[in-house]
Amino acid sequence: MAPDAGEGWGGLSTGHVVSRSVRDSALMLDCTAGPEPGDPYAAPMHEGSFLEAIARQPRKLRIALMLKDHRGAKLHPECLAAVQNAAKLCANLGHIVEDADPGLDMVALRPMNARISAANTARSCNTRWKALGREPNTEDVEAVTWAVYERGMRVSGVEYIEAIAAVHAAGRKMGTFLTSYDVILSTTLAGPPPKLGYFDQNGDVQTFAERVTEYLSVTPLHNATGTPAMSVPLHWTADGLPVGVHFAGRYGEEATLLALAAELETVQPWFDRVPAL
Repeated sequence: MAPDAGEGWGGLSTGHVVSRSVRDSALMLDCTAGPEPGDPYAAPMHEGSFLEAIARQPRKLRIALMLKDHRGAKLHPECLAAVQNAAKLCANLGHIVEDADPGLDMVALRPMNARISAANTARSCNTRWKALGREPNTEDVEAVTWAVYERGMRVSGVEYIEAIAAVHAAGRKMGTFLTSYDVILSTTLAGPPPKLGYFDQNGDVQTFAERVTEYLSVTPLHNATGTPAMSVPLHWTADGLPVGVHFAGRYGEEATLLALAAELETVQPWFDRVPAL
């Protein structure tokens, strides 16, 4: 984030890499992890190298298995198969897998996330327009971005602080839940990859919002709580499309997630699996 920012979206967002190997993800985190001078706060730091962490056999983990989506509904059949097969694989590797749920209301958290992201998006857009020396212009951004910008400009200071308080409360509840479990296993998204154009940011804004809200399953929960997480391509549809399996861990324990990913990658490799184009 540094030197231009201390956090993204009020702490909801941070960047890493999309890689095809656990090794590359671990190496990139070794290159980028840690605070910079003046950062307002920092995540707990792993002692040692992430690359070294994935070379070691992970300890036996207690894994909480979530078999519902963000609305408490049944998962898409492909996602259900992905999560169940991943749970069996983890159990076969010696980990303890139990049905469990942190009990957080993800539907109630969504508007809180939306306030924070909208206000931060408005600020980012204004910063860019100022750098360009011109006024806000609908022609510069997608229709969806403009709608988010306008919403962000309407968020009051009190509303923003209320949203921050809500996600902080969720984070504390998640932290308490993770004193009993090392990892949460769930689906990454609510369904397999949709066809190109399904998410049209220059189409009808309401349609886009409804589709995104439905498709994003549990990932916004971890935006809110700040737990480190990863998506692992352990399942593939009959059409050859990847379906992500999501693992989230305790604060500051990215090394645990990467070591688990390396173990899964060893027994069920995915590097050479590429969808046909």
